[in-house]
Amino acid sequence: MRRLVAIAMLAAACSPFSTVAAAEATPFKLGTFEKDGRRFVGIVVRDAVVVDLPAANGGRPSDMKELIAQYDQRLRQRIAELAASAAAEGGSSRAHTFTLQELKVLPPIMYPMTMLNVAVNYVEHGREMASVPSVGGPAGNEPGRPPPGTQSAPGIWERRENDPRWNPYMFLKSPSAIVADGESVRLPVGRTQIDWECELAVVIGKPASRVSSTDAAGYIFGYTIENDVSDRGGRGDSRSGSDWLIAKSHDTFAPLGPFIVPKEFVADPRNIAIRFTLNDRVMQEGSTAAMIHDVFEQVQYASNVLTLRPGDVIATGTPPGVGSGRKPPIFLQDGDKMACTYQGVGTLRNDVSR
Repeated sequence: MRRLVAIAMLAAACSPFSTVAAAEATPFKLGTFEKDGRRFVGIVVRDAVVVDLPAANGGRPSDMKELIAQYDQRLRQRIAELAASAAAEGGSSRAHTFTLQELKVLPPIMYPMTMLNVAVNYVEHGREMASVPSVGGPAGNEPGRPPPGTQSAPGIWERRENDPRWNPYMFLKSPSAIVADGESVRLPVGRTQIDWECELAVVIGKPASRVSSTDAAGYIFGYTIENDVSDRGGRGDSRSGSDWLIAKSHDTFAPLGPFIVPKEFVADPRNIAIRFTLNDRVMQEGSTAAMIHDVFEQVQYASNVLTLRPGDVIATGTPPGVGSGRKPPIFLQDGDKMACTYQGVGTLRNDVSR
């Protein structure tokens, strides 16, 4: 038994995705909460108990961005100690500790400076979207494969010789669209083709500019979930191609959370099981292993366009099974209930209202 524990500790310490030996640390998540009108960042243990971090730590950090920026230098060990104590004692009997049910859950990051989303990052999702009029793709092109004439994007994405994939594609989504776990996605007035996209979200941990994919893990703080709610109804004309503002940034179109899992507790973001249910019916099921460009390549691509900052979010694309790709299409309706799950990261739940 001792030999097995030693082997497990060594493997965890050597993993490129782990900076805390799993055998030594109490797993925890991090979130933003409200209690009696006061907002604070909290340590979530076993998805049940929340430690009020600033109350237990001299008033700091003031928000999630400050926590992320100071995590490696000052806060990691303190958070680990508080998580271990909460796990050992349980409940909300100790100071600065609550049950999850006592608190209002807010988006884990209230105001990321930049929120990026990745378009069509799963081959099968590309296939199902090829016939959607407002989306489509390169005519006659196999999803995921480079269209004729594809070249490198100098200074941004240099194609390797014989790379069989198309280049990454990202768009900005407005942070003003963010809502929390448990909040409603509101159907915009007059818009009838509202769709879901269940996505893993990368949370940036430190300033990242021109980062390579091999170094990208060092710039990631952790992972959460985004439902990239999408308006498939188009803008009424074909001017300038897709209108990403209408398609992606209506109010409430970015449910985010419920919590952030620090990267040391995610064994491999390139192999996470995915499930999305609508009214308890499974609509999406897959794995991040099927991504065209993995999370590290996405950090590389984005950071070669703009500097990513602590708390910025990259939603990494959705697997097949969205409503607009079905025959006949299924669009969100008043009263629907959505649940987006990434194994080990959590479940993001939101209903739909008018």
